[in-house]
Amino acid sequence: MTQQPPPGPGFGPPPPQYAPAPPQYAPAPPQYAPAPPPQAPAPSPYAPAQPYAQAPPQQSAAAGPDFLAVDKRNAVVVDASGVAFETSGLTVEFRWPEIRSVHYRASPDGKALMVAVVHMDGRFYECVVEARPRTRLQEWFPQLAWVLGHYRPMG
Repeated sequence: MTQQPPPGPGFGPPPPQYAPAPPQYAPAPPQYAPAPPPQAPAPSPYAPAQPYAQAPPQQSAAAGPDFLAVDKRNAVVVDASGVAFETSGLTVEFRWPEIRSVHYRASPDGKALMVAVVHMDGRFYECVVEARPRTRLQEWFPQLAWVLGHYRPMG
């Protein structure tokens, strides 16, 4: 068994002797440096803070209803992009074009929501989310039915 050399300092640009040469047909870089962008004025220490003014706008996939069921370990999300299961930190996402059908029901003891996704090639995936309190399960059923009906009206 051979020993492997210790890992290097990490990823980054190659050392100069190994850097690729620029292609011969590339235009020459400009002889001048572009002007630096104008700097914003420093905020006044007496001005009120605006933490949300600097945040970039979040992009959503598409406007539409969504469903979320979550417990300590598992979660089910249904939204415009498809269905996502999270089980003990592992996330699996299914996009609507690759989903043949989505099924759901209560667990045999009535304490959990069981959601299954049938993939186009016939593979079957499921996620079980505990409903605490137990009455939450009765809230999830109409919400999930409505959201699935919105995105998959034919099943």
